[in-house]
Amino acid sequence: MKKEKNKSVWKIGKNYVIRTVTMIQVGKLIKVTENELVLDSASWIADTGRWTNFLKDGTINECEPFVGTAIVGRHALIDATIWNHPLPTEQK
Repeated sequence: MKKEKNKSVWKIGKNYVIRTVTMIQVGKLIKVTENELVLDSASWIADTGRWTNFLKDGTINECEPFVGTAIVGRHALIDATIWNHPLPTEQK
């Protein structure tokens, strides 16, 4: 298997769910640096409810939108996946 040098799994312009050691954010990825991910139209999801329903249906129990961009430290990252739903814009 040939190793791809410096090939990033992150896709600029895609919406992501990012789970860190303490929080969950959703937003549009606009920049990747060595140590951070920068999200636009981001929200902190305080309560996802059942995780599979959240991912499959976009169901959100509690949401707190950021004002401006959100910067997520990559060293606190647990996992991430593409968010296939409209980004939440209302506090809930």
